[in-house]
Amino acid sequence: MQRPLRKRSVLALSLGTTLLMSACGSSDSGSVDTSAVDRAVAVTIEAPAADSAPPIAPAETDSDTEQASGLLGSYTLMDEEFGTMTTVTVDGDTRTIVSNALPDHETGEFPNDGNPNTISEQDASYEYPSVPTYVGAATFAMTPGVAVNGVKFEPATAETVTCASGETLRVEALQDVYNLGLDFNNAHVQPTGEYHYHGISELLADAYATDEDLVHVGFAADGYLMYFSKSDAYASGYALSAEARSGTNCVGSGALRGADVAIDGTTPDGTYTSDWEWSDANGDLDECNGVEIDGEYAYVITDAYPYVGRCLNGEFTARGPGAGGAPPGAGGPPPGGPPPGGEPADAPSQG
Repeated sequence: MQRPLRKRSVLALSLGTTLLMSACGSSDSGSVDTSAVDRAVAVTIEAPAADSAPPIAPAETDSDTEQASGLLGSYTLMDEEFGTMTTVTVDGDTRTIVSNALPDHETGEFPNDGNPNTISEQDASYEYPSVPTYVGAATFAMTPGVAVNGVKFEPATAETVTCASGETLRVEALQDVYNLGLDFNNAHVQPTGEYHYHGISELLADAYATDEDLVHVGFAADGYLMYFSKSDAYASGYALSAEARSGTNCVGSGALRGADVAIDGTTPDGTYTSDWEWSDANGDLDECNGVEIDGEYAYVITDAYPYVGRCLNGEFTARGPGAGGAPPGAGGPPPGGPPPGGEPADAPSQG
């Protein structure tokens, strides 16, 4: 079901200023008609310490990426309606994100037929570089980044199909064969209760949109920014493989535990990660869904596979099962086993 989008207007943006980001627009005079505000989010942009690098871009710039974000410095996000509590602190070359992982927008109903878990408040924290270093290693990251509202992006799943002939195929979250209980935000809930995105949430992108095409929606674990293009201006480099799948006597795991799955000779359709192949001839984005924009490297979340990139090209600290290896694909899961929250003994996994 298509959900109504809630547009927030940023009424002011400057260091040391408290902002009001609300569901209503501003009047001609710049004041807020409080009688029309049905929900509001208070965001505090704190001034950096004297010895810190300036965390926010100049007010006037020709850079699309710099214009697309007002959240490059320290800020606190509180949403009483949805219970969101996120604090982002930039201190020198470090960005620390502390969040209860509750989104600042509507979600679908959980538990549901495909996801047996209930959303619950978390104690999540991330420490990312605020001054990224590009290395071009395309290293797999289980959690490649966190949205500006403190909810993590975790595009890979815990569900796999393993064949007696040696193949292991990882199930994609955004596909039409298996019901993993995703809501209208392309998100669902892990057994720990943590809500997380597998793709772009229209409500997230709309809430932080400006007049620019690029919307700053998150921070990657290597320090580069994550964007969504409203016009779909950046094409993914991935395409479906033309080679039939191979694998005999295949059985599902996780939420698919015990299911016999026919794999051998079937046609890649995007159900599994290994259905997809990347080529620099296919699109604008690299293997990690990254691209240089106005001289700055950044990641773009796309409506097409891989949706959220599964690897990073900057220096970062690899954490969690599977992190730090090669990007997933070629018929196998990320190295190191299923993602956090996967394969519990007493409940289906939900990646």
